[in-house]
Amino acid sequence: MVVLTIMFVSVAAALCCAFLFWRLSSRRVGAPPQRATYEVLHTASQAVSVLRDGLTAVTAVKAAPSLRHLLGTPTVALADQTGLLACHGCDQHAETLAGHLRGVVTSGRSQWLSASDLGCGHGGDCLMRAGVAVPIAVDGAVIGALAALGPSADAALMRTATEVARFLSTHFALAELDASRTRTVQAQLNFLRAQISPHFVYNALTAIESFVRSDPERARDLLVGFAEFIRWSFREHSQYATLAEELRFVDTYLELERARFGDRLAVSLRVAPEVLPVRVPSLVLQPLVENAVRHGLERLAGTARLQISAEDGGHEAIVTVEDHGIGVDPGHLADVLAGRTGGQSVGLRNVDERLRATFGNDHGLTIETGVGAGTKVTMRLPKFAPAVSGQ
Repeated sequence: MVVLTIMFVSVAAALCCAFLFWRLSSRRVGAPPQRATYEVLHTASQAVSVLRDGLTAVTAVKAAPSLRHLLGTPTVALADQTGLLACHGCDQHAETLAGHLRGVVTSGRSQWLSASDLGCGHGGDCLMRAGVAVPIAVDGAVIGALAALGPSADAALMRTATEVARFLSTHFALAELDASRTRTVQAQLNFLRAQISPHFVYNALTAIESFVRSDPERARDLLVGFAEFIRWSFREHSQYATLAEELRFVDTYLELERARFGDRLAVSLRVAPEVLPVRVPSLVLQPLVENAVRHGLERLAGTARLQISAEDGGHEAIVTVEDHGIGVDPGHLADVLAGRTGGQSVGLRNVDERLRATFGNDHGLTIETGVGAGTKVTMRLPKFAPAVSGQ
């Protein structure tokens, strides 16, 4: 009797613990409406996360199970302009379904699909006796179609499938916008590479030539540096570089300029080790240094002083390029950054635009200048930015 009592108490305690755990878990997840919302959003997120690379056979196969769960139908199919990409739950009728999806892509109109449309001859045992097919469009152009199939189809299914297709369309439009931004940034980088100053190339080669007889070893080192400068300028493997790589590139450039200026060019460099790994768009520092040398110091009599610093600013790296040269009129500078000066100082404007495109409008160049007062250019670079992570 004592044993039975102990067993009864133990079972009752276990049931109480289970009940309390269920109640606490329910509270953590939320009330039924919140749980339902969470499930829908979570499933939708799973579907679009695999479609970020566009609508392809690989991404469609991965997204189809989540879309099937989201629509609540036994079968879901995706197609693009080339044909059927994926059909999750299709035991039969895939070939017939592919023809109807091509029709939706071609016409851009939704279709009701009956048992006869699907060629279903399996009677009541078939889970694909009816369905709907709706277009997926981006900027007015149909890029694919979505089909939801089940034992029956009604207006509610058509509305749901249409909304899911619109959701996918919005996602594809955003993905295309992001890809377009990436292509624009790459085009800007290619343009900057093409703008390597013939004036600089001529001066660098002239300086190297002047050392050929008087100091052949120096001439050889400068020629190696010039080749490295050209190689780095036209490298294609990444749109991004570390700040350490950018500084090494600037050092190569300045070594070539020192050969021309001699003791007239005095460069001061101050760098915090913490900011060296920070990733930035390629070729953002050298154009600022070249701009300072060409427009601020080249026409200056006496010693040309240039200060470059990269400081640790907490969540940012603060990079400045400051010359004590002739300066520039602020109104003219505004015209340069707005692109109203033709081909003048294209490097300065290019860097400003690429920084804003990568990190946001708050991270463009800050320029302090005045006629006869020199010029100070500042970049505030986020240490951690999703735009450049993993690139």
